[in-house]
Amino acid sequence: MPDAEFDKALPPLSSDINAPLEPMTLEPVGTPPPAAAPATAPATAVPPVTPSPATTPGTTPSAATPATAVPAPADLDQPLPPLASFDATPLVTVADKAEKTPEIRYEAVVTGLDAVGLEDEFKAHWVLKSKGKAENAAVVSARAHEDEELAGRVMRAAGYYDGTAVGTIETVPNEPGRVRARINATPGKLYHLGTVKVDAQPTVPPDLIANALALKTGDPIEAGRVQGAEANIATVLPQNGYPFVKVGQRDILLDELTTTGDYTLPLDTGPRASFGGYSTTGRLAFDAHHVGVLARFKPGQIYDSRKVDDLRQALIATGLFSTASVEPVRTGKPGPDGTEQVELLVRQVAGPKRSLSVSGGYSTGEGFKLEGSFTNRNLFPPEGALILNVTGGSQEQGAGATFKRANAGKRDRTFSAGITADHSNYDAYNAFTGTVFARMSYDSTPIWQKKFTWALGVELTGTNESVYDFAKPGNVRRTYFIAALPGQAQWDTTDSLLNPTRGYRAKISLSPETSVQGKASPYVRSIAEVSGYYPVSDSIVLAGRVRAGSIAGIARDDLAPSRRYYGGGGGSVRGYGYQRLGPFDPKGDPVGGRSLNEFSLEARYRFGNFGIVPFFDGGNSYESVLPKGQDLRFGAGIGGRFYTNFGPLRLDVATPINKRKGDGLIALYISIGQAF
Repeated sequence: MPDAEFDKALPPLSSDINAPLEPMTLEPVGTPPPAAAPATAPATAVPPVTPSPATTPGTTPSAATPATAVPAPADLDQPLPPLASFDATPLVTVADKAEKTPEIRYEAVVTGLDAVGLEDEFKAHWVLKSKGKAENAAVVSARAHEDEELAGRVMRAAGYYDGTAVGTIETVPNEPGRVRARINATPGKLYHLGTVKVDAQPTVPPDLIANALALKTGDPIEAGRVQGAEANIATVLPQNGYPFVKVGQRDILLDELTTTGDYTLPLDTGPRASFGGYSTTGRLAFDAHHVGVLARFKPGQIYDSRKVDDLRQALIATGLFSTASVEPVRTGKPGPDGTEQVELLVRQVAGPKRSLSVSGGYSTGEGFKLEGSFTNRNLFPPEGALILNVTGGSQEQGAGATFKRANAGKRDRTFSAGITADHSNYDAYNAFTGTVFARMSYDSTPIWQKKFTWALGVELTGTNESVYDFAKPGNVRRTYFIAALPGQAQWDTTDSLLNPTRGYRAKISLSPETSVQGKASPYVRSIAEVSGYYPVSDSIVLAGRVRAGSIAGIARDDLAPSRRYYGGGGGSVRGYGYQRLGPFDPKGDPVGGRSLNEFSLEARYRFGNFGIVPFFDGGNSYESVLPKGQDLRFGAGIGGRFYTNFGPLRLDVATPINKRKGDGLIALYISIGQAF
């Protein structure tokens, strides 16, 4: 309601508080009360309480009459009782039991802001909202007052510095208990920038500040535009050699006649800087020298804050820190091109080094498999990890130890070496295998996915395997010693390592090998694979893959069964058992081949953290050196996906389309990650 109505509702303060106070006197018992005090007695002071002499009716005591002392009660001289003796239980009064004042409902209307496009901005923050309720009209009035101020701030932020806003409260006719709040805004004229001036030292290049500020005469004086331009200076200058820039407090001088504002910004650029050395402090995971290995810049280059941010991310990506920060520090030492060298101070807090991990899966043909590993990520600093792993499954058991050094002498280069022992018992072969290996690679990581990656290695393998001897015929056990130089290169344009939705990958693997089983037999294993991903919509991705492999230079029967190519399984042609595509021996067990071809098509539909994936696969393996296009086997099915922060969990159910004798009707695959 209007303010005037509030004034009518309350009695005037003068009716009680400001009324003259009567003087107080003490009279003996049985004596008539004294005459009233004059009406002109001051209202601001209370006369002292004094005894008065006895008077007779109708007489006025004389001012010279001596006062008679009133004896004090005897209990006033006694000490006060202790506080603990009082009953602190609050009294229950009628007011405590009274019902609450009924709430009033209100509706709110804003006018004047829509014409200048500010109503949505105002309504994103207003207190009243479109409708609401409050304890009384005073609360509604207070909210309206807050929204008056909000409307003023919104207008000034948009450049309407003469804007005003008034809030009023009015009753709604014929609707008791309901009021209407109005916020009436008058934006006035829009102010524009007059002169634009920056007080700063010269820079290299000379127009660096002007280009970064991006304000010009005639631009509306909008808070977002001005603050964004100043923030851009604080970002661009450190990217171009000025790490210590300080943006001062702007000054805008408004002219009401021209509705313009002259803009001045003080700016301290600090010295132009170049990269120098490194220092580190805190609970260290590694020293300053290894920090330099992670950097993508060299001493003497012009300072660039983006490269410093990249270094900070590289430190975090090692997984060795609880916290890590990088900040530039002035040295006062001269650098190239008139710059000053800055030292990068790395503050480290090393985190836990040890971790345990467990994973598992199931697929038709491979059975159950459970894998566990223990890792000490920094047993051999810097970034020298020891990884112990063990595999237990219905058809495979093994253990291994690996030494792995990340960022080995160069950023993103990894060296690893290790030893493994494994027992595999599949339809295709039964093998006891031991391997010693070493590998150097340039890999992608979840933080930096690279377009080009590579790997080179060396392997020495000894394996004792059950093999079908077609000459005898029958199964025999043979021991093979194999030396290999595996290599791999991949070009990747996809948007994710674990769950790509666009782009393609092309990978080729080549491994010159020599098998010694009575005699040395050199050969070359090779395989090429291309996969592509196309988003049909935000929730549907079409994915496809083709793969072909060949082994040249050796007869199939001279090749260890574990080194041959097989088709079928969760990562191959789904619907068929693991390794059950290709040639068979007379007993119906797969014997593998020297070539392979496969393709897969998927439609990946995702809704939230779940997904459905219908798929169609095809392929086979062959005894010949090169794959053939005939006798292809096809499988189809549907899969479910549960998407997590470490990749999708996959469950695929498939059936063979051109089923052979001995093939199962349904094949099941459970694992982590997409099929490709």
